[in-house]
Amino acid sequence: MATLETQQKAERIVDLFRSRQPVEILPAELYPASLEEAYAIRRIFQEIEVASGRGAVAGYKIGLTTPVMQQLCGVNEPCYGAIFAAEVHHHRAELAAGDYRRLGVETEIALRLGEDLPQADRRERAAAAVEGCMAAIELIEDLGHDYKQLDAAALVAGNVWNAGVVLGMPVREWTALDLARAAARLSINGRTIGYGTGGDVMGHPLNALVWLANKLAEAGTPLRRGMIVMTGSMVPIKYPVAGDRVRVEIDGFGAAELAVT
Repeated sequence: MATLETQQKAERIVDLFRSRQPVEILPAELYPASLEEAYAIRRIFQEIEVASGRGAVAGYKIGLTTPVMQQLCGVNEPCYGAIFAAEVHHHRAELAAGDYRRLGVETEIALRLGEDLPQADRRERAAAAVEGCMAAIELIEDLGHDYKQLDAAALVAGNVWNAGVVLGMPVREWTALDLARAAARLSINGRTIGYGTGGDVMGHPLNALVWLANKLAEAGTPLRRGMIVMTGSMVPIKYPVAGDRVRVEIDGFGAAELAVT
């Protein structure tokens, strides 16, 4: 089998997501040769999707924020993907299950930047750039991937499966609250599905922001004012179906809601 170029791999991975083709594991011919190539594929994926109408890059999501998930995927750090402006929803979203192969939801704290953050050598520097914090739902499209066969390269090449976000109202006085101890609750149809705290994300959500700022600086695409950063899920991913009502609540940071039709 002829080896595909990085550009070709990216184009075909984009096609997989656009066609919502079920994929238990990324086809061998599309697999990145390394994590470095996976990020190159992801960058091209991003460029294609921006040009095709998903909107400008509105921010980034961070994945694999727990040691368990990193070990599963054979890496020792998180990973990141872009969030597109056309898929940023505020307060409450209504989305059709039929528009996804398998829609997942994650329970997160989102950060909005009030200034550029080209680098962050410490948590305090990252905190100074944060304008507001809010409860958020990350939308995931994984095409039905078999998580037992997951690795970081496949995840990154697919833009870490981001399919949008639902953002609650931003809290500007967030420094008076303890992000690490903030309790999160995911409920579906009024029934509690799972709990977590901000500290479940790399010990503190700001640690995730520091990591991301430095990785993007290395890549030459630093974080900019107004961008949203999804810091990582505090509750394992869940898969709502048509008729479900999803709500993420975080003590002190409000709520975000999703109706699946």
